Amino acid sequence: MNEFIIREATIEDVPVIFDFIKGLAKYEHLENEVSATPELLEEWIFEKKKAEVMIGEAGGRPVGFILYFYNFSTFLGRAGIYLEDLFVNPEERGKGYGKAFLKKLGKMCVECGYGRLEWACLNWNQPSIDFYLSMGAIPMDEWTVYRVTGEALKTLGSEKEE
Repeated sequence: MNEFIIREATIEDVPVIFDFIKGLAKYEHLENEVSATPELLEEWIFEKKKAEVMIGEAGGRPVGFILYFYNFSTFLGRAGIYLEDLFVNPEERGKGYGKAFLKKLGKMCVECGYGRLEWACLNWNQPSIDFYLSMGAIPMDEWTVYRVTGEALKTLGSEKEE
């Protein structure tokens, strides 16, 4: 892995971040799910500061990114990091960049005293699952992720409290 650096993204990186998001969506066969725009990314990541992004560069060019935010475990009584996205361009995989990203977040967790680093992975994505297992990750088989979005979220948010 020569000349790979991980740096914090800046607002000037929004077009690159958006391209990575589209690349991830394509890889996950979820292109139709992307409603993000560069303007929304600028607002929510850089103005409202609801997530953080790091860009991985090899030879001075962007090859991948991570997007994460902080969560809290009541059981541990500590904050943690939730990794929303880790993406490395397909032609750059196998060079250790994904591992470097996870190590970077792991180091942040240790240095800050966070209780855990967690993320979700699609069940069909065996290459990623194998990679995560090799890094010491443990699947949370007894947990199911629930999501409310779109019209269901609007309905839930507009219902009167009882």
